[in-house]
Amino acid sequence: MKEFKPKLFSVMKDYSGSQLVKDIVAGIIVAIIALPLSIALAIASGVGPEAGIYTAIVAGFIVSFLGGSRVQIAGPTAAFATIVAGIVMKDGTEGLIIATIMAGIILIVMGFCRFGSLLKYIPDPITTGFTAGIAVTLFIGQIKDFTGITYQNGEKPVETGEKVIALINNAVTLNWQAVLIGVIALVILIVWPMIFKKIPGSFIAVVVTAAIVEIFHWDVNTIGKSFESIQAGLPPLSVDLSMFSFAAIRGQLSNAVTIAFLAGVESLLSAVVADSMIGSKHRPNMELVAQGIGNIASACFGGIPATGAIARTAANIKNGGRTPVAGMVHSVTLLLVVVFLMPFAKLIPMPCIAAILFQVAYNMSGWRRFVKLVKSSPKSDIVVLLITFVLTVIFDLVVAIEVGVLLAAVLFMHRMSEVTQVEGWKDFDPENDPDSIDLRVLPEHTIVYEISGPMFFATAGKILQISPKEGTRALILRMRSVSAIDATAMRNLELLFDDCRKRNVQLIMSHVNEQPMKVIQKSGFDKKLGKENFCAHIDDAISRAGEIVRK
Repeated sequence: MKEFKPKLFSVMKDYSGSQLVKDIVAGIIVAIIALPLSIALAIASGVGPEAGIYTAIVAGFIVSFLGGSRVQIAGPTAAFATIVAGIVMKDGTEGLIIATIMAGIILIVMGFCRFGSLLKYIPDPITTGFTAGIAVTLFIGQIKDFTGITYQNGEKPVETGEKVIALINNAVTLNWQAVLIGVIALVILIVWPMIFKKIPGSFIAVVVTAAIVEIFHWDVNTIGKSFESIQAGLPPLSVDLSMFSFAAIRGQLSNAVTIAFLAGVESLLSAVVADSMIGSKHRPNMELVAQGIGNIASACFGGIPATGAIARTAANIKNGGRTPVAGMVHSVTLLLVVVFLMPFAKLIPMPCIAAILFQVAYNMSGWRRFVKLVKSSPKSDIVVLLITFVLTVIFDLVVAIEVGVLLAAVLFMHRMSEVTQVEGWKDFDPENDPDSIDLRVLPEHTIVYEISGPMFFATAGKILQISPKEGTRALILRMRSVSAIDATAMRNLELLFDDCRKRNVQLIMSHVNEQPMKVIQKSGFDKKLGKENFCAHIDDAISRAGEIVRK
């Protein structure tokens, strides 16, 4: 049961005072990074700015305390912004709470079912496509705040296309002071890390732009103007059991699955990246369980969905964090901020928030990887990549993932069906063909077919293409290259056997591997065919065919 033991309990055995100091410093620095990001991502998600910090406090602490990674930092991420905004717009915060708690339960079940290897089953074109699509939607969604555009007709666009149309229709309301504040923030975000690496550029951008707007009384929208009140103090308990009706649960099921899928993939990806940076190995199943508990708690205390944040995890490592204590310090630091300093958040300009999210969108877009896949991948993978990307931008993540996974599965099966071959041997005279050492002289009235590749429902039809010629007495199936068969392939083997029996042809099987043999035995086909007709080697099968022909 070691795989379900939180990493914290393992690393504390050799914990030292010097490492405690490093973890505290790293945790405080990560908290400074997480503060403006959490506020920005909460606003992009359509909820109050404090919700992002509540998420980082509650989910961040639980994931560090119970998680399977030494250095994982959890909190709100850009991957959830668009889907959370859609849920809030359609079903309100109650719908979001239900979806997030359901997603947490799904993650816990996935962990205990040992789905920690989930990441390797998600094709790279799908993850690259929807990540790039999220980045584009996030970028477009922040143009309004960056430019200071106001919607004169009271529009509340949700879809990306609607946002683009609303921006064009209201372009005349562009605020140049807001644009200037956004540009200043962007310059700081880009230039500051080149000069000072210890203090996050996002924190400096928030302080500088807030000071400019406040000192010069510029007409720029701030968090205080956008939100009537900003809650300070401890995260409040926000869940009410009365909201969990059957209809509400059913209505949020697809959203919950999407949130769980994203949280699982992103947290495991972040943990893998962290492992490569510190030479460690995380416990993926425990990480999923911790993410599930963290998301349930986040929803109960006014937060939004959370997952492992790659950028904050990397910052933790670079600043000396090596144990879950750093992540817990990061959460406690944010708790102190929300209790004592939260009212100052109302001074942060919205164009600065948009600039921070522009940078987040650029960093998560993975455009270099996107271009590389388009240039170097097979056509089927390019199709999956582009369709997932376009559907994410035009529709939403739920549709994109469903269609992307389905399309990838269909194309994979098509690819496997192309590589699976059923070929007949040709009899020959070795004296006329001395270089062919692999083929054997076959007895009279005997034919051999060699099957290469997995036999599953997409390829099983090739078995029925085998048809014994007139006068054939023995048919050998050489299956050394068949790694697996499924129920459809098994059914077609039985149909081939029935056809051979009607024609008075004996079916013989050579070199049946372990998985196909288990399926054959489970179906009872081994008794029907006769154990003497299962041969370990092709030479044994040819000898068996010779006996049958002589009889």
